[in-house]
Amino acid sequence: MISGPQKLQRLMQILSRAILGKDEIIEQLVTGIAAGGHILFEDIPGVGKTTLVKGLAIAIGCDFRRVQCTPDLLPTDITGVAIYNRKSGQWDFQKGPLFTQILLVDEINRTSPKTQSALLEAMEEKQVTADGTTYNLGEPFIVLATQNPLEYEGTFPLPESQLDRFAMKLSLGYPPKKEEVRFLGIGLRKNTWEYVEQVMDPQEFIKIQKEIEQVYVQENLLEYATELSIATRTHEKIELGISPRGTLHLVKCAMVKAYSANRDYVLPDDIQQQLLPVYGHRLVLDRSSFLEEIDAKMILTEILARVQVPGNKGGR
Repeated sequence: MISGPQKLQRLMQILSRAILGKDEIIEQLVTGIAAGGHILFEDIPGVGKTTLVKGLAIAIGCDFRRVQCTPDLLPTDITGVAIYNRKSGQWDFQKGPLFTQILLVDEINRTSPKTQSALLEAMEEKQVTADGTTYNLGEPFIVLATQNPLEYEGTFPLPESQLDRFAMKLSLGYPPKKEEVRFLGIGLRKNTWEYVEQVMDPQEFIKIQKEIEQVYVQENLLEYATELSIATRTHEKIELGISPRGTLHLVKCAMVKAYSANRDYVLPDDIQQQLLPVYGHRLVLDRSSFLEEIDAKMILTEILARVQVPGNKGGR
């Protein structure tokens, strides 16, 4: 019988058929969703974000829906709307695209803050409230959103409160030359996501998430993760540091990393390796950082070097 860690590794291998030459990003994506988080892709158009998300839906057997964000998109266009039924004399709620398992929110920063906020309750509490009635979303429920880092005209930047709800921010970037040539050879015949095959069903994925919750984290490692967050809150170049929610996402992703390595306990390395993808988009740097060309990666590297790593005996 194939174990949970083997299934996650297989999932990563299968997704590499959809996106060539991006194994590290695929690993981070799988880590983020296995930790129960949502993912924000900040990327240029045409590098395969939609292809990757479609491939993910196929690989874990989930329902998939896509929302193309525009300035005139309304909250009810996502959540759903009540329609009067003349026969029954009642209002029937017609569920919107939010009621799915994997939701791709394309160019999320092109829609209004009011519509963006419609996602907040769903992402945090996995439920939708409409006309005083609460509707639970199924499991798994994963939001994968995209935004273009270069086009700012006519956009609505995500507020910190919504950025904080994404476990990670990832960027695919351009593929290496060799992989782009391979993509051309494959893509001329059919879409690369069509080469992806199902490796598990949604219930198996949920079972893996439950198993990850049993991974042991020593008290001193919880303190270590907290100290890393506190270091961002007191750093002279950071205006807004990491929230407790961000610390929780860091520990959860570290647990996935340990689980994928077939361990039932977390090591300091697991926490360190997840720091940039989990914390990078949450930091708000001061103005002097931009003038001095200092970015989040440089600051987090400095914090890692400064915060003392605890000893770890390795088991329970």
